[in-house]
Amino acid sequence: MTNHSTRTDHNILGSACASSFDPASPISTVARSSEGGYTLVALLALMTVLALFAMAAAPSIHQQAVREREKEAIFRGEQVADAIRIYYLTRGIQTRGQGDQALPTSIDQLLEGVPIQGGSKNRQILRPSAARDPLSPEGEWRFIRPRSQSLIDFEQAVMLYAQNVLPQPQHPQMRQLQQLSAPMITSILNTGSTSSASTGTAADEEGTGPFVGVASKNKNDSVLTYYGIDRHDQWIFTPLFRN
Repeated sequence: MTNHSTRTDHNILGSACASSFDPASPISTVARSSEGGYTLVALLALMTVLALFAMAAAPSIHQQAVREREKEAIFRGEQVADAIRIYYLTRGIQTRGQGDQALPTSIDQLLEGVPIQGGSKNRQILRPSAARDPLSPEGEWRFIRPRSQSLIDFEQAVMLYAQNVLPQPQHPQMRQLQQLSAPMITSILNTGSTSSASTGTAADEEGTGPFVGVASKNKNDSVLTYYGIDRHDQWIFTPLFRN
C-alpha cells in the first residue's frame, strides 16, 4: 500500500510540475504578450529617434547636393568661356574679323569646333556635357550679349571682388574685345559705386546674335559664391575678365 501511495504522490507531483511549465497556460501567454509589448515600444522609440536624425540631416544633405551641382556648373561654365575664347581668336585670325563678327552665335558652333590649319577635321573646343547647364531644369545656358546690362553688372562685381582692379586678358585681341563688349565701368569705390565711361545701351539677351558669355537660367540663391556673387543667374562665364 505504501509503495502504491508513493507512486501516486509522485505522479501527482509530476503532473503539477508539468502543468506549471505549460506554454499554453494563461500565465505564460500574459508574459509573452508583455514582452512583445515592450519590444514594440522599443522599436517605435528607435524609429522615432532615427526619424528625428533624418529630419535634422536633411537640410545638410540638400545643401551638399546643391553645392556639388554648383561646382559642376562653374566647371562647365568656365569650359564654355574657354571655348568662346578659342573660337573668337581662331575666327578672328581666319576671317580677319574684329569685334562681334568673330564671336559665336550658338552653342552648336562651339560644339562643332574650329578648323585645323591644313587639316580636314575640326578641333574640338567644347565637350557636349559642358554645353548643358546643371543648375537649370531645361539644361540650357542663357547667352550673355556684348554690352548687355548683365555683363556690365558682372564687370562691376568682378572689380569690386578684385579691389577695383579689372583683370585684363593677356591676348591683345581679347583685350580689345573686352573694351568693345564691356566698356562701361572705369572705377568702383569701396561703397560699390561706379562711374560710367559710355552711354551704350543694353543688348537684348533673349534675342539672337553673337554672345560673349553664358549664365544659368536658375534664379535661386547659391551656396557657393563666384566672384562674391551669391545668385546662380548672376554668375557669368566669359573669357573677358581672365588673365
